[in-house]
Amino acid sequence: MGMSRPVIGLTTYAEETRFGLNDTFSAVLPLSYVHAVHSSGGRAVLVTPDDPDIDVLDGLDGIMFTGGSDVNPDLYGEPPHATTKVKPERDTAELLLMRAALALDLPLLGICRGMQLMCVAYGGRLHQHLPDVLGHNDHRPVSGPKFGEHPVVLTGGTLAAKILGDSVMVNSFHHQGCADPGTLTPTGWCPDDNLIEVVEDPSKPFAVGVQWHPEDTTDFRVFAAFIEAARAYRASAYARP
Repeated sequence: MGMSRPVIGLTTYAEETRFGLNDTFSAVLPLSYVHAVHSSGGRAVLVTPDDPDIDVLDGLDGIMFTGGSDVNPDLYGEPPHATTKVKPERDTAELLLMRAALALDLPLLGICRGMQLMCVAYGGRLHQHLPDVLGHNDHRPVSGPKFGEHPVVLTGGTLAAKILGDSVMVNSFHHQGCADPGTLTPTGWCPDDNLIEVVEDPSKPFAVGVQWHPEDTTDFRVFAAFIEAARAYRASAYARP
């Protein structure tokens, strides 16, 4: 048993989807997330937003909070922007799991929306529409290629810098961003506009959020580090009495 792959829970979207000719309400997730976990040595299982309960964490060695809809601004005490699209049930389910995972020191990775949810869980708040704040659309292009591209500069000595070095070129597809990381430590920024791109909780073995979509690149270093942390968690769980 000891050599089996660490099991990683991936949160999913609840969306109307079409299978054949039938529209049906589904739990869905782009397979790029699953591929990134499997390529990095983990075993992905999907965690659905319905009927949330922290018992789902019992079988996991790590949990990833994926991209998707905007985090409900009710959660940080602001009225919604005209562009804000929320799924309150997903927020409720994921915040429950996030807080429980953090309490267990379960390795945790937030991607895009997942990072933004981390900021809110740690008492922070979001920019609801970056073009209003930054004066440009570079983080989510309105035409041309799907993804924007820009550098991220990382703070030396942090977990993010250990994984990614001093700087990294990233893809970008988001219209919201972290205005205040709460009690999280911001450890990466876009040098063009100082937008926070990486947050971490240095008091945890692995609690990292990134604003970009590494699953849609060939650079899986963040996933590899996350899976390593999950492997260590799994080993410690086997070692416990």
